[in-house]
Amino acid sequence: MRDWKLAVNGAFMNDREFLDDYYARLCRAARVDGALGEGIIQLRDAWRKTGKAGGRVLLFGNGGSAAICAHIAIDLSKNAGIPAMSFDVAAVTCLANDYGHENWMRSAIDIWATPADSVVVISSSGKSLNTIAAAARARERKLSVATLTGMAADNPLRALGTPSLWCDSDSYNIVETSHQFWLMAAVDLLIGSPVYSASKPLRTKPTS
Repeated sequence: MRDWKLAVNGAFMNDREFLDDYYARLCRAARVDGALGEGIIQLRDAWRKTGKAGGRVLLFGNGGSAAICAHIAIDLSKNAGIPAMSFDVAAVTCLANDYGHENWMRSAIDIWATPADSVVVISSSGKSLNTIAAAARARERKLSVATLTGMAADNPLRALGTPSLWCDSDSYNIVETSHQFWLMAAVDLLIGSPVYSASKPLRTKPTS
């Protein structure tokens, strides 16, 4: 059996060549430099401010982005000492059933967000209507809003975040992997180390 695949650029590659090209694309997309690096630092600072004010970080996403939200919420809460929450299937289906899928995130902000909270909204395309509605409502509530997007540079969600972390890739998996990497980097900036025991909650106090 031949193991030839058609690469995105139209060139035929075998499996090894495909993976090498795939990894190179990920490294280019996820590279932390320039404005992107400053954005991750800005996100860390927003989370630190939230913790010092006694607030929580509320994280929103769909599908794979929702899974990233759950991962970062537990890392922020347990390892970085910043209370955070994502939304499980019961909350999502309840709010979507009552208010519509496009409005469930906005409704969650109305129900749970306090003035001390900050919001993270993730969408690979930056076009999901519920994420746009969530970021807009959070801004209306004068909350700190960070967005993570990919695909088109002019996607509507990208314009609603400060910071706004954008991944220059059309691949969903590369965009989502980059988003998770950047968010975990912000968590580890809070902690001050990329190496620590995950079995012992650090409960570090946010510092100025």
